[in-house]
Amino acid sequence: MADVIIIGGGIVGLSSAYYLTKAGYKVTVLDKDEIVGNCSYGNAGMIVPSHFVPLATPGMVKQGIKWMFNSKSPFYVRPSLNMNLVKWGLQFLRSSNEKHVENSAIPLRDFSLLSKQLINDLAKDPDFNFELENKGILAFYKTEKVAEEEAELCAKAVELGLEMKVLNLEECKKLQPNLDLDVLGAVHYQCDSHIYPAALMQNLQDYLLKNGVGILKKSAVTAFQMESDKILSVMVGNKEFKADHFVLATGSWSTQVAKLAGENISIMPGKGYSFEETVGNESITIPALLCEARVAITPMNGKIRFGGTMELDRVNNKINIDRVKGIVESVPKYFPQVKPNLPELNKIWFGFRPASPDGLPYIGRSKHKKNLIIATGHGMMGLSLGQATGKLVCEIISEQPLSMPLAPFAVNRFS
Repeated sequence: MADVIIIGGGIVGLSSAYYLTKAGYKVTVLDKDEIVGNCSYGNAGMIVPSHFVPLATPGMVKQGIKWMFNSKSPFYVRPSLNMNLVKWGLQFLRSSNEKHVENSAIPLRDFSLLSKQLINDLAKDPDFNFELENKGILAFYKTEKVAEEEAELCAKAVELGLEMKVLNLEECKKLQPNLDLDVLGAVHYQCDSHIYPAALMQNLQDYLLKNGVGILKKSAVTAFQMESDKILSVMVGNKEFKADHFVLATGSWSTQVAKLAGENISIMPGKGYSFEETVGNESITIPALLCEARVAITPMNGKIRFGGTMELDRVNNKINIDRVKGIVESVPKYFPQVKPNLPELNKIWFGFRPASPDGLPYIGRSKHKKNLIIATGHGMMGLSLGQATGKLVCEIISEQPLSMPLAPFAVNRFS
């Protein structure tokens, strides 16, 4: 069986390795860091078929301009002369139209439902235990405007065959009886689930190592050796790794790594923050989204994880404490008795979501290098779509019938 090198050890890379290994391929995973710090660990752990609307929407442009001037806002673009940001921003503007939103709904729905089914299947494997719970998510709102928007979203979701329900305040209290609420109501995204992402990542690594997969950490790819329309090998410093197939699953670093192979992938890193506390761990039993604040709250591993924000900037290790304050200050506005403390800097996790200009991932073969498969750009939905992406990568390499059409996620759609 052929050899496959996967560049990137996040959820997409490890999920691809999982399905390729099960199909009999010899797989090596190369990651530039220690894996444990990547975006697949500190996220909200939500599996979200409800998220069939891409980031690029007409409303996001208008709202994003307002938010840009508030460093505590849910969406923040750090002003800079970054030409990648300028190019990405122009592509984002072109993508932010109703036609794009309409055309994306069914592909995103099908992608998420496939991934949810695969997650459910994986949870039945005795080697895997990642605290899967199918309780849905409660999207709480405080304003009439957002109530109307959520009701429209709910109606569209039901039309697409997804389980959602609009709840008034009393119905919300019945689902969360120990939680003091200061909201108008919520939409219950009954189609959604949640997991403990760190456990899934560890389960995948354990399975892969047990089945002969090489997982090489601190192994950043520095060059590609190419011949015509084919990649022969990749270089990690002075060490060469040859293979028959190569998978680029490098998340927010994909633009830079792809350039080494002569590929143009438009991605901006969207920094998100999270922290954990025990506050609320008895009252919050169903994951929550605070709609106006764009904050996610998830019970996991005996604690409550609070997360949010999207800060578009170059990859950097700086913590913008105002972003974290924005999360902390928003929670009591919805749940008056839940008052998380501003965490110490060493207790704040941050990661970089790979955001494409149209809010859709890139999945498929490169048009220029026939043995290069690109799987990146999942934005805030990497964990949710990771399993389906891994299965699709395996189907592409093995030339099996695809589980779903990939035209909306075409790799070269911006070039």
